[in-house]
Amino acid sequence: MILRDSLLNKMRPKIETRFLKIKNSSSEESFQNIVLRPIIKVQTQLLVEAFKKYALAHKGVFYKLRPEKKSIYIENSIKKDQKFRNFLKGIIIGMFTVEEYNLYKLNSSSLNKRMMNLVYKRLSENLQLFEYREDDKTNSHSKNQISQ
Repeated sequence: MILRDSLLNKMRPKIETRFLKIKNSSSEESFQNIVLRPIIKVQTQLLVEAFKKYALAHKGVFYKLRPEKKSIYIENSIKKDQKFRNFLKGIIIGMFTVEEYNLYKLNSSSLNKRMMNLVYKRLSENLQLFEYREDDKTNSHSKNQISQ
């Protein structure tokens, strides 16, 4: 356990704490700033790929939207699709140390809201990474055939 926790902490980026009001923060806000933000930063590429797969699985509607509507689509996907939301949470929770997970369990409801808000912001800030390419669908299909 100690090795796993150590490795997880080493791979997280250090976020500039002078901008984060840690001393006067609630426990949830501190957890968000100290744990969630660095994990989401590390996991951004995986979160983007997960959303791409989600968008393609839903008939690619996302790729036909105007840029201003794409952000709303992301928000609705995270808020309304419980299965997708749980998948995103798993991507993040899997990066917790045991101690962090035990803290998370105490306030999971409020921390889940904070987590999903951060994921939404991160995905919305990276809309340029969601440019549709025909080879995305082809690559996805051929990878599925390989894994079967």
